Amino acid sequence: MSSNQGSNQVTVPEARAALNNMKYEIARELGINLKQGDNGDLTARENGYVGGYMVKRLIRQAEQQMAGQNGTSN
Repeated sequence: MSSNQGSNQVTVPEARAALNNMKYEIARELGINLKQGDNGDLTARENGYVGGYMVKRLIRQAEQQMAGQNGTSN
């Protein structure tokens, strides 16, 4: 039996503030009223949208960095 503890921990502690800023920025863009602290009034779908868009944005940023490091551009 494997444990999934710690899977949501930030690996690079310095990135925590940037990820939080991204989360609130994306929520604003989606029109979701995300606030500091308890967000129990939000649906799982709303929370999922924020997380999903965060992943999309992080992947896009990583792809752009890799493209820049390889000397290619799209």
